[in-house]
Amino acid sequence: MPQATVQDLLQRIEKGKPIPGIVLLGTDPYLRDQCRNALLQKFVPEGARDWAVFRISATGSGLQELLQRAQMAPMLSPLQVLILQDTEALERGGDEALERTADALADYLEDPAPFSIVVFEAEQLDRRKKPFKTLATGALIVELSADVDPTALVLHMARELGASISHDAAAELADAVDGEPAKIRLELEKLLLYAAGRQITAADVDALVVSAKKYTVWKLADAFVARDRRASMELLDSLLREGEQPAGIVGALSWMYRKLVEARELPVGTNPYSAARDLGMRPEAAAIALQQARQIPREQLLAGIAILAEADSALKSGAPNPRATLEFLLARLTSSGAGAAA
Repeated sequence: MPQATVQDLLQRIEKGKPIPGIVLLGTDPYLRDQCRNALLQKFVPEGARDWAVFRISATGSGLQELLQRAQMAPMLSPLQVLILQDTEALERGGDEALERTADALADYLEDPAPFSIVVFEAEQLDRRKKPFKTLATGALIVELSADVDPTALVLHMARELGASISHDAAAELADAVDGEPAKIRLELEKLLLYAAGRQITAADVDALVVSAKKYTVWKLADAFVARDRRASMELLDSLLREGEQPAGIVGALSWMYRKLVEARELPVGTNPYSAARDLGMRPEAAAIALQQARQIPREQLLAGIAILAEADSALKSGAPNPRATLEFLLARLTSSGAGAAA
């Protein structure tokens, strides 16, 4: 079967025709839960779910157990849903083991039980291996990625939670967590408690969503353009005093440098709204990226990404003095040397 988006799957479920085999492929837990819940609500009565919904790990003999249960008619429900978790485990073993796994999958998917919906869950599968090829032939592959505008997704989730959020706040939240649905949901739940019944504002997002602090890095970009080491050190001190973690600062800077590289690739004269769509950012931030990207040569941006990767590796390796690592990083990024960025 062809690949599908989450929205494609939800639409097919809504039409009421069961899909014998489904592969939920991706890391986002919110989207995975959304697909699971849609299947259960449509096909399994609530009172029957203790007898007609099974979650089985793919490790060990999990696949055999799943396929055996799939051939057994459910109790108290016309349909049953069987979920194979950690499907990546099916890819372990040598060629003979993979061949047996693929054969077992093919035997079932070629003649699936009419009363069973089998769901295979995996964060990532090797598309070159036979188990995936077999699943791709006999099951619906669903990519767990949001296929809607992130701001619209924030507004939709807020309505689900019974919360009110301004459009500006929704855009800022979506941008702050890079549009990841699970993170959006988590931060919305925190913001709902913080707002205590009133509308969630952009100021609330700035105050509560730590990831939103990545926009401070645009001030650092100004310092890099001007090679103003003093200003960059003052901004670093401010971030650390506000509680930002060194690894988070490096991550935000790396994100900024990647966006600057992407912004340089956009045609000259691109307006902020078009850039916002292409870069996955708010128009205000996209305007800053467009302005700064033209002031920094591409090779210096790429050198900066390499310098940031070194700092990230040092921090993850347990650098004894993270602050010193960050200060050395900023010194390199504001250097006028040939190997420096900006």
